[in-house]
Amino acid sequence: MTIHALDRIDFARLNNEREIGSQVVMIYRTIADVDPPGRDTELQKLHLPSGFRAFLTTEPVLGPLRPANGLMTRVMRHHLEVMPIRSQRRPLQIIIANNLTPADPPDDPGNFDHADRGPASILKPELHPGRLWRDMAPDGTGHDGPPDRFGPRGAAGLLGWHGRRFAIAMQLPDDQRWLTIRFVMPLADPFLSPTLPIAFMVMTIATGLLSVWAVRRLTAPLRTLAIAAEKLGRDVNADPLPENGPTEVATAAIAFNTMASRIRRFVTDRTLLLTAIGHDLRTPITRLKLRSEFIEDEELQAKFLADLDELEAMVSATLAFGRDSADREPMVPLDLKALLSTVLDDAVDGRPQIADSVGFAVPPPSVTVQARSLGLKRALANLVGNAIVYGGGVQVTLLRPEHGHVVILVEDDGPGIAAGQLERVFEPFVRIETSRNRETGGTGLGLSIARNIVRGQGGDITLANRAPHGLRATVTLVA
Repeated sequence: MTIHALDRIDFARLNNEREIGSQVVMIYRTIADVDPPGRDTELQKLHLPSGFRAFLTTEPVLGPLRPANGLMTRVMRHHLEVMPIRSQRRPLQIIIANNLTPADPPDDPGNFDHADRGPASILKPELHPGRLWRDMAPDGTGHDGPPDRFGPRGAAGLLGWHGRRFAIAMQLPDDQRWLTIRFVMPLADPFLSPTLPIAFMVMTIATGLLSVWAVRRLTAPLRTLAIAAEKLGRDVNADPLPENGPTEVATAAIAFNTMASRIRRFVTDRTLLLTAIGHDLRTPITRLKLRSEFIEDEELQAKFLADLDELEAMVSATLAFGRDSADREPMVPLDLKALLSTVLDDAVDGRPQIADSVGFAVPPPSVTVQARSLGLKRALANLVGNAIVYGGGVQVTLLRPEHGHVVILVEDDGPGIAAGQLERVFEPFVRIETSRNRETGGTGLGLSIARNIVRGQGGDITLANRAPHGLRATVTLVA
């Protein structure tokens, strides 16, 4: 915008110089074409442009102004050359002076050199207090012409002006007098240009588009990293990031891939450890069951077998927890309505007495998501099973997708869970039911397995108590 404004200033200044130069030359030609005796009369009758003053003197009177640079002189000479003026009428000399800064002292008549102007040209400041030179005629009297914007009655006033003051003296060739023309050239203002708003809008739009493009280019690696992190959260075996691009991006990709590899190795090592423990424990459990057959006390034998069954169930649950942490089941399109119906039907099988308290709270809509069918079915079955065990029934609500997510509500009318324990129950082997009875307390891995499965597919599970009693499990999945 600064470049455009400077260009407009240069363009406006050049136009002003050309226009004023043409006007000055036309004034000179009008006076030069008149015979010397009639030039004073012609000058009085001449209608000068607004802001112009002209008078004839025996010497050039430039006042306190400083010599101008050569540009204005070249402009004047150019217009004199192109103006149809006879060669014998062209000025013998041209002297140009100007004053650029408004901080210069005001034009004091005492600053003029009146030595060569004769008695008639001496100014009488006591008769005209506060008047500036541009309002005075050569003989010191005030002019009665119409006010202009550069005079004391104009817009600029006595205290300042907005432009560059010029004095141009041209020596007439036939009577040795000088025609002096004074004027103020307005400073160029680029904000008055009618094309400025258009240029501003074009530049703003262009800059905005370029900024958006540049920011998108700069943040593209971050978006790629964010997508890769999201995929890694859903699938620990997700494809690695491409390790190319600028040095910083490639370094970040290498670090991310290294981190993902370590996570996969950690999960694999844990799974292998759990599998080995489970395999090693199954053999002694089987031997203990066989040896328990030789116990003659039937009551002791029953207790011994019950403990072994509980130990075997804990080992199986632990192995299942390990398998779910590194599940490689592919993501497929899945109809949640059909899956929930299957889970509820399986929960009722073998327990027809609870059929009336198990079902959908409202008719479910048809919703399809990308998920691992076996893992998600197991997670939902754990939640439904807990609701039936602790609440005596379950009501499931499937909500329509909103903001890219699908919500499943699993609710029961049981006693609920203390507020401080709602998050702790998701920790492995944590049981709120303090008894060691496997039929009531379980192994403490059901909710951990369910959350592990759902989080591995980009969702989450949260618990909240209902009023006046009961528990609500909220399952959130990516739509």
